[in-house]
Amino acid sequence: MQFQSRLLTAAIVSALAASATVHAAAAAVQATPQRLAAAAVRAQSLLNGPAAASVHRAGADAFVARDTIVDANGTEHVRLERTYHGLPVIGGDFVLHTRNGQAQAVSQTLKTIARPSLVPTLSRDAAIVEAGNQFGPDFAGLPTARLVVYARGAAPVLAYEVSFSGTRKDQTPTDMHYFVDASNGRILEHYDTIETALPGPDQRGCTAPTPAVGTGKTLLLGDETINIVKCGLQYQMVDTTRGGGKTTNMGMTTLGMGTLVTGTSDIFGTNLNNTPSTVAADANVGVAATWDYYKNVHGRNGIANDGRGALSRVHFGVFYANAFWNDACFCMTFGDGDGGTLNPLVALDIAGHEMSHGVMARTANLTYSGESGGLNEANSDIFGTMVEFYVNSSKNPPNYMIGEKVYKDNPDGTKALRYMFKPSLDKKSPDCYSADIGNLDVHFSSGVANHFYYLLAEGAVVPDGFGAGTWANLTPASLVCNGNTAITGIGRDKAERIWYRAITTYMTSSTNYAGARAATLSAAADLYGGIGSPTYNTVAAAWSAVNVN
Repeated sequence: MQFQSRLLTAAIVSALAASATVHAAAAAVQATPQRLAAAAVRAQSLLNGPAAASVHRAGADAFVARDTIVDANGTEHVRLERTYHGLPVIGGDFVLHTRNGQAQAVSQTLKTIARPSLVPTLSRDAAIVEAGNQFGPDFAGLPTARLVVYARGAAPVLAYEVSFSGTRKDQTPTDMHYFVDASNGRILEHYDTIETALPGPDQRGCTAPTPAVGTGKTLLLGDETINIVKCGLQYQMVDTTRGGGKTTNMGMTTLGMGTLVTGTSDIFGTNLNNTPSTVAADANVGVAATWDYYKNVHGRNGIANDGRGALSRVHFGVFYANAFWNDACFCMTFGDGDGGTLNPLVALDIAGHEMSHGVMARTANLTYSGESGGLNEANSDIFGTMVEFYVNSSKNPPNYMIGEKVYKDNPDGTKALRYMFKPSLDKKSPDCYSADIGNLDVHFSSGVANHFYYLLAEGAVVPDGFGAGTWANLTPASLVCNGNTAITGIGRDKAERIWYRAITTYMTSSTNYAGARAATLSAAADLYGGIGSPTYNTVAAAWSAVNVN
């Protein structure tokens, strides 16, 4: 089948009550590769025996370990992908929790041993046509299609996963995945793997770069220290202290990986948006801060937990008012704004947001659609906000708003992309859960989880200070959905640790809001005590306050 190739698309913009310490049993240890491999082998053995029924194993199911966490008390949490007769089972992933060689529990969404016939009645080309009717004619390269078992619905069905790539009209690249029922051509679900903030290159022949420290004269944060390298007489924006992450200049184009940002001195930028290296310095600082946050707060060594730095691309497109993470290139991309009301999208919380999409891709890997997609977006908002609090810069005071630094005219700090303490202030995001929330754009359905997190950390308290929300005439009663204004927050330290453990240990790709409540309660029990402990009870109360019961 001959397809015309062009660019298109659209990506959317304790146990003890008073204790703030983490349970020693639940604290993850830095296990050796050998121990992690042994844990995966033990998990496979259990899946061949006593744990088979617990994970709803069919006879032709097979499993591959994707990630392993080992707690200090020896509890092992092995995240596994599932295939059936060699076909990927979409939504069949799970986490097996074991201790002393015994299965303790399973985190999963698949609820049946039933599997579909693997004989399609729809052809591969017909499936591509069905997906193409939704995508449109403007795509790049050839679409691809593969047979999968789609298990994110009520019952597993045979489907084609059809992928179309291109560029949206706003210049955002797109990598759309459509799941087409292989019996009737119905599109079961679709999502984009390009995950946006809104609805590596060579070193130019340098064979022995020397680590150096320079000054980034940023647009949004003033003068900041940055880690770079010196190569002969040239300085390059490569951070060897954080996995060799690079910053490149796309030069207002949308193709390729850009050109490494370099200079003849160790000073990059002018504090004004009149030279390409200014916002490159902003991106460098945001990426470094996010790396440091994950390492120092959660013990995570880079996005993939493998010590590898990511690529950051600035000056993407012409008047491109967005930012996005692309897992395929392990890179973040920042646009320059719309040329009018929006600054370049290189704020601290935006950088933290985008890098957190990469962390999500290597942990729970929440599907970017429906309720799981809203939770994916909320995860990035949560950790983008926590990066902002971690840095605690007087030039970017931390708060529970997303992207307020993006707006050029924002003297009182009340404009933002999203408001975690009262999501509906953006006129699009719901404050409270409802059964149809999965029909919303993921940037809006994320509001309920953002709202939960604010209540968990801070309680039913109207925020004060910069970007407080008092300008919106809020009251404690307006911050909850069930009238419970007695919620007292557990603090950001506990809240961020609970959420991180939930995504790394309990959530799976199809986790919905009910599953997120269960996952965070399990994480709270691991870290701070189970049912009856103040922390556990507050997690439950915060979810109930946004109508997730």
